[in-house]
Amino acid sequence: MEDQVKEISPEELQERIRRGDKLQIIDVREPDEWEQGHIPQAKLIPLATLPVRLDELDRDTPIVMVCRSGARSWNATAYVQQFGYRAENMAGGMLAWTGEVEK
Repeated sequence: MEDQVKEISPEELQERIRRGDKLQIIDVREPDEWEQGHIPQAKLIPLATLPVRLDELDRDTPIVMVCRSGARSWNATAYVQQFGYRAENMAGGMLAWTGEVEK
């Protein structure tokens, strides 16, 4: 399972956003972290609530999971992949993100 978690670099994600690729960017941090700054296109689904909010994810649209450093989002990616979602973890998390940030 562990070696199946796909990762995407923050730069790759920025490029995909720039190109207008259809994506779901899911931020799995806590609301207070989210308020400090998040990717404008992202949706907040804190990791602890992910199991009960899975139905908010579109099975047909690729997902990129984001957190502060990449650890929680890695777990979230592994979790949703079990249910057949196409998901990638943004390596390095928001600490590595150099793109636009919304507060």
